[in-house]
Amino acid sequence: MARTLLGALFNRTNTATTTPVPFASRTASYGRGLFGSQRGTTAQLDAMGAVSTLFAIVNRTAKAEAGVEWKLYRKAKSGKKEDRVEVTAHAALDLWNRPNPFYTQSVFVEAGAQHKQLTGETWWVIARDERVDLPLEMWVVRPDRIRPVPDPEKFLLGYMYTGPDGQEVALRKEDVIFIRTPHPTDPYRGIGPVQALLTDLDAVRYSAEWNRSFFLNSAEPGGIIEVPNGLSDDQFDELRERWNEQHKGVANAHRVAILEHGVWKDRKFTQRDMQFAELRNLSREVIREAFGFPKPMTGAVDDVNRANGDSGERMFARWLCVPDLEAIRDALNHQLLPLYGRTGDGLEFDYENPVPDDVESEATQLTARSQAAAVLVSAGFEPKGTLSAVGLPDIPHVGPARTTAPASDEWADTVAGLLGTDIEAAQRWVVVAQDDDDTCEPCRENNGRTYKNRAQAYRDYPGGSGYIHCVGAQYGNDCRCRVVKRGRKGGGDE
Repeated sequence: MARTLLGALFNRTNTATTTPVPFASRTASYGRGLFGSQRGTTAQLDAMGAVSTLFAIVNRTAKAEAGVEWKLYRKAKSGKKEDRVEVTAHAALDLWNRPNPFYTQSVFVEAGAQHKQLTGETWWVIARDERVDLPLEMWVVRPDRIRPVPDPEKFLLGYMYTGPDGQEVALRKEDVIFIRTPHPTDPYRGIGPVQALLTDLDAVRYSAEWNRSFFLNSAEPGGIIEVPNGLSDDQFDELRERWNEQHKGVANAHRVAILEHGVWKDRKFTQRDMQFAELRNLSREVIREAFGFPKPMTGAVDDVNRANGDSGERMFARWLCVPDLEAIRDALNHQLLPLYGRTGDGLEFDYENPVPDDVESEATQLTARSQAAAVLVSAGFEPKGTLSAVGLPDIPHVGPARTTAPASDEWADTVAGLLGTDIEAAQRWVVVAQDDDDTCEPCRENNGRTYKNRAQAYRDYPGGSGYIHCVGAQYGNDCRCRVVKRGRKGGGDE
């Protein structure tokens, strides 16, 4: 089945056959209605090779996505990514690493990414092993050669592929994986930036062709030879041949023209009049705007510095590459893996995040976290728990211990605010005693004392009340002392 499908799709054999599907007869009128029309998809694909700015954007994006590393994992019961276990041997992983004998994973992803950037659509066709009904190969097919077959009741019956020789191949829904940017008016197709740019792209291409013709025409604008009387056919041919012989081509530029009974009149259009330089620069901006492509990533060096260059690289990865990679991941996990039955249960593909680290921002955060940890440890918190609370790894301490001065209450309050959490040590704990004639001396002396943290306070006041050295408590009376958190302005919180 795999080889016959390959022949039908790419015209490698004239004897290819495919299993017919019931919707084959419905495809004749498809594409003439509102939904499913091709909308110049072939022109969108061809545009990449016609406009340099478009080529640079599509090529750079496709290669960046193709270079991302993929892995297969077994999901963790906790649902956390860090608890997943990598799977290194599975048929789905083998297929993804080598989709077919002619494509590596990198080439496969790059080809699909080109289609997605140009048309908003990526189509994968799956070839199966008939004996076990498992995916054997995957192929990227051109969006302009495949069309969905809609159904008023089931929404979608399948797909119809038209080969290079015009042969039509009916494909089942389970044999096709469709990745797209949803079209706002056509639920069966996708939409890409090029659809909004075709007029601008034509303007760029035509201006380039005009410039080329300008130089081939001796770098001179066209003109008119005006004669007072009509010319016979022989005279007309003779004039044209003599003119071309003396003036056609760059080598004959600026030669003096000698006209018998004729007057040369220029057409007053120059390159300055046409403003081609301004047109091409404007078109570049329009193309970049449609893709949301950062200027530094096109290789431009004007108005680019280290800061906006790094920012552009992160923006390129975050907003251009990652959304496409997310779409590929969804297709692999929700359309490809289910084809492997129970052996695909509990597995998921995932990619390595291509967004580069923001070194400057991370350094600032590390400094803030380190300072927060120092403040908390000096306030009496246990070091290992403190590092975990501020998001730092456990760092073993070597060498002699260093004494750190206790942090002020203001510092502790500041740290609590920065971390966005209620750190009890930041508010301190204060003893509140009912001071009267029945108050024992130990409780009276301890009244107003502050503790650095709750753990220290509760060692003297188990559960928050009742001083362990209270004289009355030793004789069975209730102690009237307790500890409370001191508020940020110095008062006690009940």
